[in-house]
Amino acid sequence: MNGAQALIESLRREGVERIFGYAGATICPAVDALREVPEIAYTLVRTEQNAGHMASGYARVSGKTGVCMVTSGPGATNLITGIATAYLDSIPMVAITGQVPSYLLGRDIFQEVDITGAVAPFSKHSYLVKDASQIPRVVREAFHIASTGRPGPVLIDIPIDIQEGRLEEFHWPEEVNIRGYKPSVRGNDLQIKRVAEAIAKARQPLICAGGGVWLAGAREELVELAETARIPVVKTMMGIGLMPTNHPLNMGMVGAHGNHCANQALAKSDLLIMVGTRAADRAITAPDEIQRRMATIHIDVDPAEIGKNMQAAVPLVGNVKVILRQLLEGGVPVTDSAAWREKLRDYRAAELSRQFPRREGYVFPGTVMRKLGGKLEDNAVVCVDVGQNQIFTCKYLPQKHGRLLTSGGLGTMGYALPAAIGVKAAQPERQTLVVCGDGSFQMAMNELAAVACAGMDLKILLFRNNTLGLVHQIQSRAPYHGPFGVALDGSPDFGKIAGAYGIPSLTVNDEDQLDGAISRFLEEPGPCLMICDVHPDVSTTD
Repeated sequence: MNGAQALIESLRREGVERIFGYAGATICPAVDALREVPEIAYTLVRTEQNAGHMASGYARVSGKTGVCMVTSGPGATNLITGIATAYLDSIPMVAITGQVPSYLLGRDIFQEVDITGAVAPFSKHSYLVKDASQIPRVVREAFHIASTGRPGPVLIDIPIDIQEGRLEEFHWPEEVNIRGYKPSVRGNDLQIKRVAEAIAKARQPLICAGGGVWLAGAREELVELAETARIPVVKTMMGIGLMPTNHPLNMGMVGAHGNHCANQALAKSDLLIMVGTRAADRAITAPDEIQRRMATIHIDVDPAEIGKNMQAAVPLVGNVKVILRQLLEGGVPVTDSAAWREKLRDYRAAELSRQFPRREGYVFPGTVMRKLGGKLEDNAVVCVDVGQNQIFTCKYLPQKHGRLLTSGGLGTMGYALPAAIGVKAAQPERQTLVVCGDGSFQMAMNELAAVACAGMDLKILLFRNNTLGLVHQIQSRAPYHGPFGVALDGSPDFGKIAGAYGIPSLTVNDEDQLDGAISRFLEEPGPCLMICDVHPDVSTTD
């Protein structure tokens, strides 16, 4: 057995069922070994960055660690954005890169880059393999690190001569024991008691739930806690979908681009319980003010996040699912918050019934989202890109019991389409939708080839306003002097682009036709593109 065969056998033993990748000279031995293992499927991407995004989408819906594999040099550097995107959103991923021969490292030969050094600031760990016999151990450790504690991407860089080198014996470690790496799981019992006491005293408590709840598989525990203690819930962008929109305790998305009701709740709460969120700037815009005015509880698996952006009166480190279960089993007090909940319900009702503006010849994104949400299946996955399309979707798309996936931490344009391909690779029968703008779509539309190749039933909703909408919006206000460098002149006919891949399309520019168009769009067998014309001056504050 050579190193490449040991790599693929190790992936097989880890239960890997799919790899997203792009072959090149220094990864050819691994690809050659992969062809002999049919139980591991392979998706060819059209640019390496998207291998990372596909692995991310796959991981987020499957609960498994996503895997991507590319070659050295530009293949590896192209993957950097995919790795950084996964890191900022804590997505479990193992990225495998080919490398030039180990005996030539440091000589700047053809397609040599120090990829382990390059990704060090935004990967959870990285390995440069220098002995083929170590490949099983490295793979075992990489998957353990990527999927435990606070999840994140791990890089394995393997020189081509190591892939070709022989192993005297394949040794698969059944257990992983890494010195210095022992993530906390169970919450401290004394701190659990303090949390319960704080909840009992609160009259206007609020839970702020983030992506860590999804990562821990703690959705049911979160809802049970909120319902048992009768505490309203707001979500960060990464926590959207944890509760259905029509749940009486759901107050919407908090933050700079959030719902009015959610932000009012945050402003007037007397106890803030942060669960699986890092209190980043887009969610908690004034952490010092929040800290001054109310008590805070912060539950997170990563001790480095507690106190980084806002000091917590009661810090609680551990796995969110385990800690919430501890709280529930210990007996969560029922809060005396009826008046508080009634006030917030009035805010929420007014927000959900608001009327959106209309313009002849265009559709308003909020209107599209509201109508679309009503027609989606109960467990649909919506992958939304970055910019105005992201904000409109997060604020106005009615949530049921599905998922909303987006790039929250890094804000990577072009994320949605490849992430959705990863979702469909993991769960082919699950209704999956892409929402993007004409800017972000042009960063990833080459991946329509992967959609067409696999015959994926993937629906793509494209908001076309012929500009980089969110930047246009920002530049239209002081201190700037108007939009510049954001007009998407020269954009192609997107319907013809889709047609070139054998994908049908339809265009909507009249809100009276939206209901029928959305129905045709969703009922189309196989992939479909729906283009919605949006006025370039539309703002997320409209």
